[in-house]
Amino acid sequence: MKTVAQILKSKQNQATYTISPSAKVFDAIRMMADKSVGALLVTEGEQIVGIVTERDYARKMILLGRSSNDTYVRDIMTTSVMYVRLDDTNEQCMALMTENRLRHLPILDNGKLVGIISIGDLVKDIISEQQFIIQQLEHYIMGRPGIS
Repeated sequence: MKTVAQILKSKQNQATYTISPSAKVFDAIRMMADKSVGALLVTEGEQIVGIVTERDYARKMILLGRSSNDTYVRDIMTTSVMYVRLDDTNEQCMALMTENRLRHLPILDNGKLVGIISIGDLVKDIISEQQFIIQQLEHYIMGRPGIS
C-alpha cells in the first residue's frame, strides 16, 4: 500500500486552497469552480478551523434557500475536520473516508498543513496499483519477464 506522501507526490495538482471563515460563500464557490476542486480548507492564519465543500453548499445553502452573497463561509463550514499524516496508507484513508462519509482529507505534517487528498486521488491510486498487478500477472502467465 502506498503512503499519503507517495500519493501526494503523484498528484498533478498538489495545491491546497484555503479561504477565510469571514469570506462570503459566493467567493468560496467561485474559487472552487476556478480551481476545479470540491473543497476548500477554512483557515485563520495557519490554523485549520473548518472545511467547506460542494456538499455543504448544496445542503446548507441551496436546500435552505439562502443567498451565497449574504452568507459567510463560517455559517456553512464543517468544523470537525478529520485529517491524515504523510505516513498513513491509502487503505487507512479509504477506511476513514468510508466510515465518516468524507470526500476530502487535509494532510498534516508535524501539525502543519501540507496538502489535501480526495477520494478521487485514492481511487486513482488503487486503480493504478491494480493495473500494475494485472500487467505483472499477464507477463508471468505468458512467460515473459516482469517489469521491475
